[in-house]
Amino acid sequence: MMNIRQADTQQQIQFFCDNFRAIHTEVSRMMVGQQAVIEGVLTALCAGGHVLLEGVPGLGKTMLVSSISRAVNLPFSRIQFTPDMMPADIQGTSVLMETESGGHELTFQPGPIISNLVLADEINRATPKTQSALLEVMQEKQVTVGRRTIKLDEPFCVMATQNPVDQEGTYPLPEAQLDRFLFKLVVGYPTEADYHTIIDRTTSGETIELNAVASGDILNDMRFIVRNIPVTEAAKTFAIRLVMGTQPQSAYAPQAVNDCVALGSSPRGIQSLMLAAKVQALLAERSEVIEQDIRAVATAVLRHRLVLNFKAQASGIDADSLIAQVLEGLQ
Repeated sequence: MMNIRQADTQQQIQFFCDNFRAIHTEVSRMMVGQQAVIEGVLTALCAGGHVLLEGVPGLGKTMLVSSISRAVNLPFSRIQFTPDMMPADIQGTSVLMETESGGHELTFQPGPIISNLVLADEINRATPKTQSALLEVMQEKQVTVGRRTIKLDEPFCVMATQNPVDQEGTYPLPEAQLDRFLFKLVVGYPTEADYHTIIDRTTSGETIELNAVASGDILNDMRFIVRNIPVTEAAKTFAIRLVMGTQPQSAYAPQAVNDCVALGSSPRGIQSLMLAAKVQALLAERSEVIEQDIRAVATAVLRHRLVLNFKAQASGIDADSLIAQVLEGLQ
């Protein structure tokens, strides 16, 4: 069997596209509509990043993540965040166990974070102390409990959800944690046609069994291909100016950013732009990243990295509209 990492560029592009589309098609058998969200989550997965899904309850965010885990045949765990949850509930802890000889010994019981795909459901319901337990695992792909450090198997991805409306009893994610998500995707309501399909699919005797169309090894190969796609100098320059355009008082920031943004994107924003744009280039069957690829992912990459000031909130100005103005200024 051919080692895809040693194949030529066109073979690698074809391998990536075939597997991405196969996973997308299989997940779409379970998910109704939400094609852009499915593509966004798969883009983050292939780019090696994490994704934050924002939407009201009942839109299928949990189903989406579990469907992806079945389509790529990877271990999946779900963490339902609550205000009384502690870091040990996520990371794991040492438990006193009885041995065969009748004695006792401390045995480490891994928590649900030690998996490949982790759904952090309603992440903003946990306290900052518990939220911070995710920082190390999202950035370093490892868990430290006491003196024990556990390296997580690749591929690893955290897919978190939050409700944008219900703010009672919630703890907004700090900027440092938001910055570790490659994408923030907004999950909207289904269309009228989608509602018909949802009724037929979920209230009848029909049962949909998803098949494993990929594997962890295939996903790791896809991530290898993404990392090795080159970026043109023009695209690099555009991405740098785009990120700088979100930073108040920079040379590329429009007046609206100067007036409404307290903090712009960090250097992680440029890294995320590049990785997500490389996936876009591959899906277009191109061997290098161009400006069009960066524009396609700019809003999802940057919307959660902008900290808006009081003037923006009072005027009803959101991050998406500010990013659109930055993009327009870079024509």
